[in-house]
Amino acid sequence: MPEVVLLIGLQACGKTTFYTAELAATHALVSKDAMPRSARRKEDRQQRELTALLAAGRDVCIDNTQPSAAERAGVIAVARTAGARVVGHWWRPDLPLSVARNAGRAEPVPLVGLYAASARWEEPRLDEGFDELVVHTS
Repeated sequence: MPEVVLLIGLQACGKTTFYTAELAATHALVSKDAMPRSARRKEDRQQRELTALLAAGRDVCIDNTQPSAAERAGVIAVARTAGARVVGHWWRPDLPLSVARNAGRAEPVPLVGLYAASARWEEPRLDEGFDELVVHTS
């Protein structure tokens, strides 16, 4: 059974660092951040990439902010349709820490993006369709 891991948390909380250290060897990465800035309909593209990887039998990691249940629902639906196990790794929001880490990035996220994600934050719940949820601190 393939596995889909959703990394959930504010920008600069450590999601990509976690992917690199813990999942890169075993899970294909799908991230809207890796798509060209000019790419349109990134959500649709993400769903197509996820569907194709699962059809090929690959384990997949979705590395996006995904602060609300509605934003996570599409990925979970695709994973469930493919018969995949769904694991969420989420980082408790720490807006001051994310702002500070973001400032040190080579290409910082505009602060409005951090504040907007923080305003939409909904703590992930098993009943969204996860098989497992793992909580991290930033």
